[in-house]
Amino acid sequence: MIIGVGIDVAEIDRFAASLERTPGLAGRLFCEGELRLPSGERRGPASLAARFAAKEAVAKALGAPPGLRWLDAEVYVEESGQPRLRVTGTVAARAEALGVRGFHVSLSHDAGVASAVVVAEG
Repeated sequence: MIIGVGIDVAEIDRFAASLERTPGLAGRLFCEGELRLPSGERRGPASLAARFAAKEAVAKALGAPPGLRWLDAEVYVEESGQPRLRVTGTVAARAEALGVRGFHVSLSHDAGVASAVVVAEG
């Protein structure tokens, strides 16, 4: 059963400018694993914008309640290349209250825009 669906987009250049303009913003939005590729290199702006869109989409899928923490939703990629969500704290508590058993996530970026869709499944 689908409990909620969220979608969000982020303009990549605008998001990159926000990260440059605001020192420490990346650390408030992303877990360490989200900031780096498996090789240890820093992720590019398109990848980070897609992950930010996924966090927004998670909130929407959960009804956009106040108080969700950015770091309580982490986008990671399985060895197969499939993106997944790891939720903790405020996000996990809201998901549990709604009866969410899992999430499906899709990320994309093209033509200067990053997007994400999240489906919360019960």
